[in-house]
Amino acid sequence: MSEIRTLKDLAQKPDLLMSGHRLCAGCAAGTIVRLALKATRGPTIIANATGCLEVATTIFPYSSWKVPWIHNAFENVAATASGIEAAFRAMKRINKGPLAKYEHVDVIAFAGDGGTYDIGFQALSGAFERGHDFLYILYDNEAYMNTGIQRSGGTPRCAWTTTSPAGSVIPGKREWKKPIARIAAEHEIPYVATASPAYPMDLVRKVRKGLEVEGPAFIHVLSPCTRGWRYPPEKTIKIAKLAVETCFFPLWEAEFKDGEVVYTLSAPSERIARKPELKKPVEEYLKLQGRFSHLFRPKKREDLINEIQQWVDREWKLILKRCGKL
Repeated sequence: MSEIRTLKDLAQKPDLLMSGHRLCAGCAAGTIVRLALKATRGPTIIANATGCLEVATTIFPYSSWKVPWIHNAFENVAATASGIEAAFRAMKRINKGPLAKYEHVDVIAFAGDGGTYDIGFQALSGAFERGHDFLYILYDNEAYMNTGIQRSGGTPRCAWTTTSPAGSVIPGKREWKKPIARIAAEHEIPYVATASPAYPMDLVRKVRKGLEVEGPAFIHVLSPCTRGWRYPPEKTIKIAKLAVETCFFPLWEAEFKDGEVVYTLSAPSERIARKPELKKPVEEYLKLQGRFSHLFRPKKREDLINEIQQWVDREWKLILKRCGKL
């Protein structure tokens, strides 16, 4: 991406998500969207599933978006993006309509974990199968934060939510987090990646790459939530970085080339692969979040922390193997 080489270049690009929105202080979603939109190439249309991002950026009669934007239900953002992309192709084919004059239009779908892992997965999988040329960005705050912090398929094991309360018998959510990015990659679409707001240049590079490929692309971005994860707002980026440094959320890319899915580690995780001593224990990530406080008091639950560490190690080993590092 020639026009954005440094953080200074990034700062000089105009913002397409403006101030004045009502996202919570410390919410990573606004940062993720602002960064993502700096990677766009020109005409851009946003489809936005119901969720925190939607309700906080478009309180009637105001909008924080400086690009065309359409709201749809939790379950159909991928279908909406598919329709926008199909309409653009039809206008180009007959050389008629408001989009016909453009060489390309960047169609981006934004959705949270509820609208991706669960309610919206059918529409997403269908769009992948049909091969629509758009970028889907999942900002994953790991619960239905907009509707009351209920657990989702993206909620980690042992996390407290209002529908997976932590008690003496059941210590939070009992199920493991669904590997949504790997599921997307198994659809054999051109491009899949994971990203973090703690590494802005990596995130922007991946968004541009996702926009440039022909066909569907999917980027899974971890989006710490100060309200649902129970931490001070100023720690958002620290927690996002720790998720990568502990390998709870490793950064990688997957491209479908010559009939196979090819995985590649991104620079922050590549450094850990080269020097395993850099990998921090997952406890450092968990202890900063109130949703995991029951693992540390009134007494420390070494059994559950070790269980989570084993899951992290297993998932990390799987990614290393797919990236050809094992």
